[in-house]
Amino acid sequence: MLKTILKPARALATSFAIMVFMGLSGGSAIAQNTLGQGEATANEAVWVNVNMARILRIASPAATVIVGNPGIADVTIQDPQTLILTGRSYGKTNLIILDSIGNPIADIILSVVLQRAGFVTVYQGAARTTLSCAPNCQPTIMLGDDTAFTADAISSSNLVASSAN
Repeated sequence: MLKTILKPARALATSFAIMVFMGLSGGSAIAQNTLGQGEATANEAVWVNVNMARILRIASPAATVIVGNPGIADVTIQDPQTLILTGRSYGKTNLIILDSIGNPIADIILSVVLQRAGFVTVYQGAARTTLSCAPNCQPTIMLGDDTAFTADAISSSNLVASSAN
């Protein structure tokens, strides 16, 4: 009788743990690996985290890539069938991929989103600051943070970089 009750409870706890993991990872554990090893097709939606890059593999060799709004995302051709997407700012834009004679290979919607896992946002009145907490909390720069906080974080980073040289 006790085993019968524990089995569903254990399955429920496992399902809950998976949902918590997926929530903390932004649902990216499966999506990033699938896309990173899969191929993009026409009219497919793709997401990338702001201030991060990801790999996009395409079925046909690309000669030209066009980003609708380069302020939101950037794309680099690593090799003819591998593109590197970089999230620059929050929002959506499109990516058009053309072959060597100008025929469209894909027209993709790019969504640049905030990575939720490992970050803590602190509000002090109207001023917002962001900390990266993996495992210790350190200041990080995010769009929308207080400008004084951002300037201090950049100054501190430059100081560390110059002392390393």
